[in-house]
Amino acid sequence: MNGRNSGQPGFNAVPPADAHSRWRRWRRAVAAAVAIAAWALGQAAGAATQGAAIAPGPLLQAAQLQALLRDGASLRIVDLRDADTYAGGHLPGAVNAPYAAWRGDSDNPGRLLGVADFTRLVRSLGLHRDDRVVLVSQGGSPSDFGAPARVYWTLQWLGMRHLSILNGGMQAWRAAGLGGLQHAAPAIVPSHFQAHSDGAVLATRAQVLRLVDQPQASTVLLDARPPAFWQGRVKAPAALRPGTLAGAVDFNNLRWFPQGGGALPDASTLRSIARGLPPAEQRAAQTVSFCNTGHWAATNWFVLSQLLHRPDVRLYPGSMVDWSRHDEPMIHVPSRLDQLWAQLQQTWQAR
Repeated sequence: MNGRNSGQPGFNAVPPADAHSRWRRWRRAVAAAVAIAAWALGQAAGAATQGAAIAPGPLLQAAQLQALLRDGASLRIVDLRDADTYAGGHLPGAVNAPYAAWRGDSDNPGRLLGVADFTRLVRSLGLHRDDRVVLVSQGGSPSDFGAPARVYWTLQWLGMRHLSILNGGMQAWRAAGLGGLQHAAPAIVPSHFQAHSDGAVLATRAQVLRLVDQPQASTVLLDARPPAFWQGRVKAPAALRPGTLAGAVDFNNLRWFPQGGGALPDASTLRSIARGLPPAEQRAAQTVSFCNTGHWAATNWFVLSQLLHRPDVRLYPGSMVDWSRHDEPMIHVPSRLDQLWAQLQQTWQAR
């Protein structure tokens, strides 16, 4: 006896009308739930893709920054040029913080200001720890790149992580034919920024002295200055003596700019240039970058740590001016007579 003849709904039985109606409603509900789930997943994937697209890296090209601004990305732009140049035309929404405000006084320009001083400066710019900050300079020369690189390092030392540099600065922006510049300074609401200093990016004078006194094969002291400084033939005006650190490797920061100008080349070119450093099998576990005042050295630090992702790269901010003013040991120091003659030559050439 089958289900139809017995009155019991078997496998092939036709359900009653109310059961059939419930079955259709259940199928429609399941289909709707699947559609909603698929839509939600699509929205999440789209948002993730969009977020990835607008998240700037450490180095931004002018066209990339323009696209981010056009798409309404949440960015805080800090213009490091002097106040007059800034007033002559700056990127939309950019606040002005001249590079000199981030530096020490004239007798030791590379001196690292106190955390409280930097905290006041960052708060006055309205910056928060989690803001995405883009640093902008004039960008006309390799040396000019050192300004945003040094401020980038400073903000990272203070605990900020979402940082970028406009490659080539305002000169690159104009060369790309991009406009939209503003002249009025935006209103700033001071922040409540709290610094969380990161000692992993800093090399203090005491730490460098230990490395000089007790050289380690796993550490490279990287002199970012032109060779004449490393050789002791010239010195920075604020330095008391020419020369360099014992064991230092000469790696002029100008090497990163093979075409001249103030913009870094592509990543593959940078990797090729970096082959001039110790070979991979002898690669340092730690690199300390220095120069005269931590300006050129900041470029070496930025490229090696932020773009090429070498581990444990540190900056000695005071560099050789700070070092010489504390009468620390140096090599390639010429005799007194040679120093006097070099000083006379420098003075004559400066006329």
